[in-house]
Amino acid sequence: MSTILTTDHPAWHEAEDGTRARAVRTVSGVWVVTLNREGLHTACVDGSEDVKPTFITTDPSGLPETVPAALRAGLGELGATQRLANPWLWDAITTAILRQVVRADQARKLYRAWCRTYGTVIDGPHSELALAPTPDQVLALDDEQFETVGAKFHRSALQAAAAHYVQHFMHWHRMGADDLIAALTSVPRIGPWTASAAACDYTGDFGSYPHDDLAVRTWAAKIAPSYPWPDKKNKTFGPLWTGWAGTDRTALHTLTLSTLTWGSHARTDLEDPCGT
Repeated sequence: MSTILTTDHPAWHEAEDGTRARAVRTVSGVWVVTLNREGLHTACVDGSEDVKPTFITTDPSGLPETVPAALRAGLGELGATQRLANPWLWDAITTAILRQVVRADQARKLYRAWCRTYGTVIDGPHSELALAPTPDQVLALDDEQFETVGAKFHRSALQAAAAHYVQHFMHWHRMGADDLIAALTSVPRIGPWTASAAACDYTGDFGSYPHDDLAVRTWAAKIAPSYPWPDKKNKTFGPLWTGWAGTDRTALHTLTLSTLTWGSHARTDLEDPCGT
């Protein structure tokens, strides 16, 4: 059975033959992660192999019993899926900030331009891959350099986050998702949505994801179009979604990440705007 990979992160590149590849940084080195017909592969290309990238396996068989039948059936067709837990917290923060206000396709282009222009570029299996610039590199950029890649709007948030990261990263790295969200929201220009998205990307725990996010709403409605979903302006979607899982955080993680994976795997032309 082929591996279904959650490729929501904009660092994933897909080649013509279907191979997907991404560069990631762990605390010990730089890795290239590849998914092809033979499965998942990880290779350390710089530094040491002491700390390897890890994958989170999510199985829809763990969905809450109260989930609507159509949604359960659609997610069940995925089977067990895998998502790379972002091993570099700074990249998770960077990615979430660059997703503020803009649509998903625009955020993907912006992230890639940002990394290619100011980050570290390495050779991938089919094309060059790029890592985000470090916090120190971000703090050294001037206004014009942000504007050059289209990140003028995100400058103050990225520089505030970089300054706080340099001071607190040793403590932040050890936090679980909820504590990390609380810590990140203390940074100027990082609101609950950005903090939650970054924390989930880094920890791999989607029990803390912003569950009323438009991406979740969009894919849920695509999977189960006959279900009477609340209108976009209706504030009951979040409580409805989390209510199906009750106090079972793992079930909520499974429901949310499986839905996002379904959307990423569907590969439609529909793109979602993101919050702040």
